[in-house]
Amino acid sequence: MSERESMPYDVVIVGAGVAGLAAAIRLKQASAETTVCILEKGSEVGAHILSGAVFDPRALDELLPDWRDDGCPMAEVPVTDNWHWTLSRNGKTALPQAMMPPLMSNEGCYTGSLGNLCRWLAEKAEALGVEIFPGFPAAEVLFDEKDAVMGVATQDMGIAKDGSHKPDYQPGMELHAKYTLFAEGARGHLTKRLKAKYRLEEDCQPQIYGLGVKELWDISPEKHVPGRVIHTQGWPLSESGSWGGGFLYHQANGQVALGFVTALDYANPYVSPYQEFQRWKHHPEIAAVLEGGKRVSYGARAINEGGWQSVPELSFPGGALIGCAAGFVNVPRIKGSHTAMKSGMLAADAVAEALQAGRKNDDVTGYGAVLRSSWIAEELELVKNAQPAVARFGGTLGTLLAGIDMWMRTWKIGLPITMAHHTDASETERADHFKPIDYPKPDGVLSFDRLSSVYLSGTNHEEDQPGHLLLKDPAVPTEINLPLYAGPEARYCPAGVYEFVGLEEGDPKLVINAQNCVHCKTCDIKDPTQNIEWVTPEGGGGPNYPNM
Repeated sequence: MSERESMPYDVVIVGAGVAGLAAAIRLKQASAETTVCILEKGSEVGAHILSGAVFDPRALDELLPDWRDDGCPMAEVPVTDNWHWTLSRNGKTALPQAMMPPLMSNEGCYTGSLGNLCRWLAEKAEALGVEIFPGFPAAEVLFDEKDAVMGVATQDMGIAKDGSHKPDYQPGMELHAKYTLFAEGARGHLTKRLKAKYRLEEDCQPQIYGLGVKELWDISPEKHVPGRVIHTQGWPLSESGSWGGGFLYHQANGQVALGFVTALDYANPYVSPYQEFQRWKHHPEIAAVLEGGKRVSYGARAINEGGWQSVPELSFPGGALIGCAAGFVNVPRIKGSHTAMKSGMLAADAVAEALQAGRKNDDVTGYGAVLRSSWIAEELELVKNAQPAVARFGGTLGTLLAGIDMWMRTWKIGLPITMAHHTDASETERADHFKPIDYPKPDGVLSFDRLSSVYLSGTNHEEDQPGHLLLKDPAVPTEINLPLYAGPEARYCPAGVYEFVGLEEGDPKLVINAQNCVHCKTCDIKDPTQNIEWVTPEGGGGPNYPNM
């Protein structure tokens, strides 16, 4: 007999990001009697939320039309100024806005903290009767006798590294539900298992990702232009045959949010996305904004980049995928919050209809059908070839082809093809095909080392707990990854989690500093041997972002 206690709900939602919160609110709008709970692995709502963010309010306008006049922090700074630069090492070429397809416009958008938007949405959800449990990660999917999802179980608490029970041990709680919505974000560990169990990706392209690394800076008042949005491409990634781009957004309170996204399909295992971001800050145009300022926060997160062709089957018996768990990011726009919210709302509508009909634990197939005819589909269809065009043909030619395809699709005459993807792990090539990259040492003014950055993320984990970064075969890092790929674990991680020691002595070992993990999921994605599996640590562990 299980020692776990159980609690019944109509709907359980895994993840208190914008998708999960929008779904919860929509369910309560449909019926106040519907019982809804949200599990959130962060110490509080918003603690693990990281985004640029330039926010398209289209879905929020549908969900809560009065949000601008209701104290929502995202309403504070509308976008006023939109620039796009192609960088060389020391210069830039500004791309005229008139050349950009209309869908790339930021007119009507806002810039601010997505984490703070989630905190505001959580207040709205709780006011409607939604129960939110931060610090309780969903660690296991529960199935009924028909193999349908019937809820989730939270993580056991108080287990030591050796598996023994500490004095404060508490078994996890089972939350039983008629329907369970998974809103874990990109590369969710339960979502991975559901995709495999129900073969949800059988008829789509593999999901691919970028790694977004972000900082907040307080800058000199005379340099601050609230609402100014800058995106860059080109240098420094152009020097390593990689691609991606930077962003710099002037937000409220004299701050700028800046960051760098590196597509994780890069071939050169010597590339370090974290170091590329540090280099980017030294570009004269970026440095001019930051000089005299102070860095106040840091974080990193993987981002879905597969687009429309990588969206899996969205529902299965007893549940559905919403938000970035499914992957609705518009890569050229660098936006996915509005589509994530809309997916949560559409799933909530389908579940509300099923509950009203007296159904439970079946497949809400109507959700996927409606979503594939919604404005999410229209928007993502327009840009579906943008990412693979750049990945295949490089930054200059690929961007040109992507732009042509987006313009043609805007005119309803797009290219009659849907370009394919390859997994990011499989794109990594052998180290002997490349020369090591000699990254400059951080100067402590514009660029910084990883450990000082992790400190600013507020990351903390209980040290005496089972590891949450699992090696399927402990020999692989030193016997395969090190000789073939020069140990890429030590470079693709933006938090210094993976460290090879004993190299000079000829006795290399991989040390996993799990306490540093910012839950970006890059290791689970990019490891060329797919030997690393990220699972949820004890509740409340990880970063504690104040306003990212």
